[in-house]
Amino acid sequence: MTSNMRAVEITEFGSPEVLQLGERPVPKAGQGELLIRVLASGVNRPDVIQRKGHYAPPPGASDIPGLEVAGVVESGDEQAMARVGIKVGDRVCALVAGGGYAELCVAPVEQCLPVPKGFSDIEAASLPETFYTVWSNVFDRGRLQAGEVLLIQGGSSGIGVTAIQLGKAFGATVIVTAGTDKKCQDCLELGADHAINYKTQDFVAEVKRITDGKGADVVLDMVAGDYVAREAECLAEDGRIVIIAVQGGVQSGFNAGLVLRRRLTITGSTLRPRPVEFKAAIARALRERVWPLLESGKVRPIIHSVFPAADAAKAHALMESNQHTGKIILTWGS
Repeated sequence: MTSNMRAVEITEFGSPEVLQLGERPVPKAGQGELLIRVLASGVNRPDVIQRKGHYAPPPGASDIPGLEVAGVVESGDEQAMARVGIKVGDRVCALVAGGGYAELCVAPVEQCLPVPKGFSDIEAASLPETFYTVWSNVFDRGRLQAGEVLLIQGGSSGIGVTAIQLGKAFGATVIVTAGTDKKCQDCLELGADHAINYKTQDFVAEVKRITDGKGADVVLDMVAGDYVAREAECLAEDGRIVIIAVQGGVQSGFNAGLVLRRRLTITGSTLRPRPVEFKAAIARALRERVWPLLESGKVRPIIHSVFPAADAAKAHALMESNQHTGKIILTWGS
């Protein structure tokens, strides 16, 4: 193996053009880790925020952007790999705290999952960040149950298309919001029961109408800001809002009396800084409960666009345009 590798670097904070292909030393896997030869890297909204200088990597993580990869195991802690049934040469996908936009990437062994049977590397690279996030927030924190109503803000995003499919797979009624009629139709075709164009419709009124006044049981919120108050208005009794991003701002005013009277829960989380043990528990749940759905075709990856790694700037520009439905992927060819 050579001592250097190609990697997409943030040369300075700013627009997509600050992403440049450069050279970095090959990272070394430590205790409890393995080294992956990356064949595809997922692009996620947090990468964009990091590029702009507003989402620093956690202590000890690589400053190279990228939170999910798929590829082949090159080397690693053999005892740790044996505990989870992974060996050198296996195809895996992994959630990482940084370093994913590179030809080689170190990942904690317990945050790696086998590539689902029949999946390409591109498809596999689209899974970790969104599936870990949706499982942790919709099912663990949000406690979504069969028969409940899930409202997804931003149904056409990578997170959104995953939440639609998992919500339906586990027996929920799914309502989504999206910014165009085309995106609403895309979400319906993925299985959403109802789609609301938030630019032309009042989602609060629509949710109340759709649920005959009962409201949604769980809201997956990627907006925050003034959305929180409106979401509280369309929650069912004992409803839960789970905030996973603050694209609409960090300040949220809401009717606290409504929270008391209807026993509402407003919670949220960020996944990136959580310890390996926490993410390992999610990986185990995904392998047991979600990977069979992927391998059977009941849940599928939704890929919008694929770019060579050298075109990472174009990938970020597409994400910021909000014109995509599903995931954006980088590939590492020769």
